[in-house]
Amino acid sequence: MKEYFVWIRNKINSFLYRNVLRRIFFKVDPETMHDNVIAIGRFLGNYFFTRKLVALLYSYSDKRLEQNILGITFPNPVGLAAGFDKNAQLTDILPSVGFGFAEIGSVTGKPCEGNPKPRLWRLKKSKSLVVNYGLKSEGCKKISNQLRNKKFSIPIGISVAKTNSKETVDTDHGIKDYVIAYRAFDNIGAYTTINISCPNAFGGQPFTSARKLDMLLDKIDRISVKKPVFLKISPDLNKKEIDSIIKVSLNHNIKGFVCTNLTKNRNNKKIIDRVVPEKGGISGKVLEDKADDVIRYVYKKTRGRFIIIGCGGIFCGEDAYRKIRAGASMIQIITGMIYEGPQVVSEINRNLVTLLKKDGFNNIAEAIGTAALKQ
Repeated sequence: MKEYFVWIRNKINSFLYRNVLRRIFFKVDPETMHDNVIAIGRFLGNYFFTRKLVALLYSYSDKRLEQNILGITFPNPVGLAAGFDKNAQLTDILPSVGFGFAEIGSVTGKPCEGNPKPRLWRLKKSKSLVVNYGLKSEGCKKISNQLRNKKFSIPIGISVAKTNSKETVDTDHGIKDYVIAYRAFDNIGAYTTINISCPNAFGGQPFTSARKLDMLLDKIDRISVKKPVFLKISPDLNKKEIDSIIKVSLNHNIKGFVCTNLTKNRNNKKIIDRVVPEKGGISGKVLEDKADDVIRYVYKKTRGRFIIIGCGGIFCGEDAYRKIRAGASMIQIITGMIYEGPQVVSEINRNLVTLLKKDGFNNIAEAIGTAALKQ
């Protein structure tokens, strides 16, 4: 009876979103719409009744999706990627939507207005977004103070990055900025992700260099923080660059990778929109295959020594399952939710249970990397 109710509920929510709400939302400027959604989500998270109502409309749970990873219990593998809740305003409502975890930020060492507007575009035909926010953030001091005494219902990861400014282009200043942001969340959240792959900031991605990454992680290692640390990497790296990042990570306290950030590559057959902004990184279906390739490569290269969080182009349970079987222990979404609606979180989790049953797995952990190892 419960499964039937959830199925009917999701069908209704999906129909209403795709045929009514999305048409309305997509007539509004993307950044304005995003800001409105943040405001609504923050309001809904403030009250017990509204949290319960949202849970009734969207949540879903199944023990087969639960995992304990690095000492952290994740009720399901579907998380909200960094970049949506930049200033940690949605942590109270996200569990009710059905997320198994969420990553806030990226949070920078100092407040940052980001790049000039416009800085967010929809590629409707390609089911993607072009993002050029440039690490807009209220800064680590304000956000850490806001979260310091909060209790979270699901694991919350903190994505940190260096402030997008000319001052942090210098390697030493950039490292100091990362350290400020990292230290600000020493006892907040379940894990920390160090974002070394933002495609829209001053100075590019200098810490994909093995030497500079080693310098950064050496400073991070010296800070006594008892939380797992992940690196968020770019989909545009070649295998040699990925190998060097893995090699450096093995010498430091890195527990895993978020694969991947946005792609800047415009030479992609999945881009079918005629007009594509020159600036910014691309998410969604355009990113999907590149992210899958990186996940598969890292998993095969490291044979499970690192936890992988898969991100890029996930719109349904089959998309998520493919990343899990390629080597991801968990997955993250943003663009899929924008195009499909918030009920997609529940739909993905339900579909994952169906796919696990079909393949004879009793828990999601049993499916991790099963396709990668066969290739």
